[in-house]
Parts: sequence; C-alpha cells; structure tokens
Amino acid sequence: MRIAVIEGDGVGPEVTGSAIRVLKAAAVRYGLTIDLQYVEAGDGALRKYGEALPSKYWPIIESSDAILKGPVGESAGEVVVKLRRGFDLYANIRPARNYPGVRAVKDGVDLVIVRENTEDVYVRAEYMLSNDVAVALRVITRRASERIARVAFNLAMGRRRRVTIVHKANVLTVSDGLFRDTVREVARNYPGVTVNEMYIDAAVMDLVRRPQDFDVIVTTNLYGDILSDLAAYVTGSIGLAPSANIGDNKALFEPIHGAAFDIAGKGIANPTAMMLSTAWMLRWYGERTGSSSYLTAGDAINNAVIKVLSQGIHTPDMGGNCSTESFTQEVIKFI
Repeated sequence: MRIAVIEGDGVGPEVTGSAIRVLKAAAVRYGLTIDLQYVEAGDGALRKYGEALPSKYWPIIESSDAILKGPVGESAGEVVVKLRRGFDLYANIRPARNYPGVRAVKDGVDLVIVRENTEDVYVRAEYMLSNDVAVALRVITRRASERIARVAFNLAMGRRRRVTIVHKANVLTVSDGLFRDTVREVARNYPGVTVNEMYIDAAVMDLVRRPQDFDVIVTTNLYGDILSDLAAYVTGSIGLAPSANIGDNKALFEPIHGAAFDIAGKGIANPTAMMLSTAWMLRWYGERTGSSSYLTAGDAINNAVIKVLSQGIHTPDMGGNCSTESFTQEVIKFI
C-alpha cells in the first residue's frame, strides 16, 4: 500500500508522527506492505516554495493509494480543498461517538455526518466588487447532491436506518432547495430508511440538546464542516474525531481538528483522531482490495486506541495529564 503522508503544521508533525509509529507497529504485526511517501504541504511549504501544495508533489499523490494528512494551518484551504476537488473526493464522512472512559457532554451518541465535499462556498470563488463589497459564489449541483445522498442512505442501511437532511431551504430557496429536493428524490429508493429534515440552526441546537437521536446526517459542505466540529466536542474532544474524504478511486484520511499552534511543540497534543484516521485508512484499503490483513490491522489499531482511552489514559484536552509520547506508547502495547 502506497501512502502519501502530509504532516501539516502546528501539532501536525507530532500527531502524524505518532500515527505513523502505530501504523508501522501494525504493519510488522500483521505483515502489511507499507510504502510511505512524504509530501510537504501547508504553511511551511507556502513559505518555502511559494505554494501551499507544491506542484512537484502532485505526481506522488496521484500514484498513491491513499493520503494520510495531518492538520494544516492558515493555508488549509489551498491544501485540502485542492486535494478534495482535484481527486473528486466527494464524500466527507465524519463519525462522532462516545468512547468508554471519556467524559462527554452527552452519553449515548453514535452518529455520522455525511458532508458533500466539493461544492458550496468552498469552491473558493470570492470576489471584491469594490473596496467595500465582497461576494462569494455558492455552487450546488444535482449530480453532487445525488451522489452524496446515495452515500448517506447506503451508510444508513447498515446502521439504524435514519437519515436527517440538514439545510436552510426556507431562506436559501434555490441552492438549498435543490439540495433538499434532490436528497428527497434519492430517498424514494430507500423505503426502509426513515427520513426527516432540519434547518441548520435547529440542527445545531439539537446536536447539543439531544445528539443521541441522530443517526446519519446528510448536508452541504459548509454546514457539515460546522456540525462535525460541534459533534466532536459533544462526545468529549475534537481531538477524538477522525474523518475520511472518499472518492471513487482514492481517499484522504485526516483528523477534523486544526493545527493548534498554541500547543505545538509542547508534547501534549491528542493523537487519537490521527490514529483512528489511520485505522480507517487501512480498513478502507482492505475493503477495496479484499485483503483481510489490512482489515485486521485497522481493527487492531482502532481497538488499541479505545482500550487506552477506556483505561483513563488521556491527554490534557480530555482532562488528563498524559503526553503525546506516553499515549502513543500505550497504544502500541495493545496492537
């Protein structure tokens, strides 16, 4: 398996380094063939090359099976949006769940946010009409809405069979109206799935008030970005939340948290989300290739992380005093 690795900025190199150590331990334990190709991207690359994602690295990424990406700083839009749109990684899947031993705002939470990943205001088409007026273009298409809806409903079929469509079609009647109507059309092909709708403001409120009632949320790019950060907080820490950006031919795996420059270099960053993203990457590859060893290794990393969390071994963001290094060592012990 060939993996393009982007360490990122801030705490990125620290949490990515921890995840790579865990990956290497799993590779030895389960006989995986792993080829790591490092790619410079982010704020550091922008200063060094004048490009946040230097074009010389694009062939390396193209030839990889998957991308493992750490958090990027101020140039995040120039890196991750370019990757998502360049490789058509249209499905951003962001689970949020409670973990044993981790104190959370609410218990009983097990939801997945399915976020359209290539459109909305994240096409980054912004213009200054004058010195005093800025305009951003919002793009919503039927094609993108259809395929993200199918991802959400297929996912729901293997879970509790409930999908919540989140939009703001009462105000954005054209763009959100198209998204809502398209998802409704796809829903007709899944009679066994219960469908309801919520406006984004109500969804934010209920994600805090009763998050346990959600199963699968399908929404547009910007709303999904906001909801997933909130869902991670509700379940204990944004440092717990992995994510996958999946296309038909490639996938990118990353934590949803940012570069956290305020704690960079202090050795206290939470590597959980990066480790869980790595585990997810191995399972995704195993499913694509039919290789049971990658599936087993992915499960082993996932289970080791949960075991460590359940024992109360926590970094400061979760109320503990464990260092990044100590947490990593504990996870490796259980693989």
